[in-house]
Amino acid sequence: MAIAPTFIWLIAGLVLCVMELVTPTAFIELLMGVGAFAVAGISFLFPQLGLGLQIAAWMGVSLGLVAGTRKLLPKRTPHIIAESQEAQTLTELAPGKPGRVLYEGNSWRAKCDDPQMAIAAEEMVYVVRREGNTLIVIPQNLLNF
Repeated sequence: MAIAPTFIWLIAGLVLCVMELVTPTAFIELLMGVGAFAVAGISFLFPQLGLGLQIAAWMGVSLGLVAGTRKLLPKRTPHIIAESQEAQTLTELAPGKPGRVLYEGNSWRAKCDDPQMAIAAEEMVYVVRREGNTLIVIPQNLLNF
């Protein structure tokens, strides 16, 4: 006895939805499961559709759901450090070597922008930029004329 394609799509949809619970993939598997449920409905209403068209419908519905829901998600913007923010060194920044600074209440890895310059501990510095998780700083006394 052959299993009807509708039941195969229902089982595939259920498996994909359960997989989303086990291994979260930003709702991709869930949306593919919903697409499989939609194709189960299509195959029930139109049993004459071949397997190739059912698979194409599943891919189209799933892709449409993924693309449609991505527009509903908030845009992620990378955290950018504003130019010329003050920080205080916690450790000495030896020439070309990293040290630690206190910036916005958190300890950050930091390096001096000039690789030939040392900055003493407990000195005020300006954050020039961020490279990965390292702040690039310059001593505050360089900017005070």
